[in-house]
Amino acid sequence: MPRTALDPLFTAVDAPAFTDRHLAELAAGTLAAVRVPDFLDRQTCASVLAGLDRLPTADYDHARVPTPILRFGPALNDYREPDGTLDVDRYLKHAEAADDAWQRAGIRPDPIAASLERLGSAWGVTVSPATIGGRPAFGGTLREIDKGALIHYDSVNREFPTGLFDQQVVAQLAFNIWVQAPTDGSGATMIWRHRWEPGDERYRDAYGYRSEAVDGHQRVRLVPETGDGLLFNPVHFHAVEPCPGQRRIAFAFFLALTLTGQLISWS
Repeated sequence: MPRTALDPLFTAVDAPAFTDRHLAELAAGTLAAVRVPDFLDRQTCASVLAGLDRLPTADYDHARVPTPILRFGPALNDYREPDGTLDVDRYLKHAEAADDAWQRAGIRPDPIAASLERLGSAWGVTVSPATIGGRPAFGGTLREIDKGALIHYDSVNREFPTGLFDQQVVAQLAFNIWVQAPTDGSGATMIWRHRWEPGDERYRDAYGYRSEAVDGHQRVRLVPETGDGLLFNPVHFHAVEPCPGQRRIAFAFFLALTLTGQLISWS
């Protein structure tokens, strides 16, 4: 049972396109998620899938990520030191290598560029890469999550409390675009109306948390379809259900609203 009455604003909505209002409500933490069906058409998804074998992919370190996740591209948290700082040199080296690999793969249409352009148009600005000492962060990881992902949250301001980017992040959003989704209703994204509290650490499990951390909290469940674009606030606890015998392949990146009203991106 929910711990409190349900919040009528914490819902997931389908829309024909992302709008500035969607981004503002997600940043404020009221709206749970916005999904745009057919954000990429099926022909584009098929073209992108045909080129994915040209990308160098690898599994996450299973000591840290017990659920196998195949991915391309570095994520900041892979380079976070115990004191909450970033191993900048190692990260930027791998970010540049991933950018080079993406350019060599020549995947067209480019799903990341198309997504950034449309999200920037919704807000009224061009989305720029987050920068670290003037150098761009990598944006646009590819992840195949067939075995599910643990309950977790993402917050660059909490994960790197002394600061990381040249820009100052006010609110963080997460974007996913599926180029292949399960066809049987599995592999759902779940988002809870719950943000990290110190007491949640007693439920810590590898990179995430056990289900007790979200027991009784309001939840939305979104089943992806090929071509869907999904935007949500990742400060809310979220997870991915397994999809046995199916493939769930998505590109993902974070967006942030900065103090100057700009949008920046990274993975």
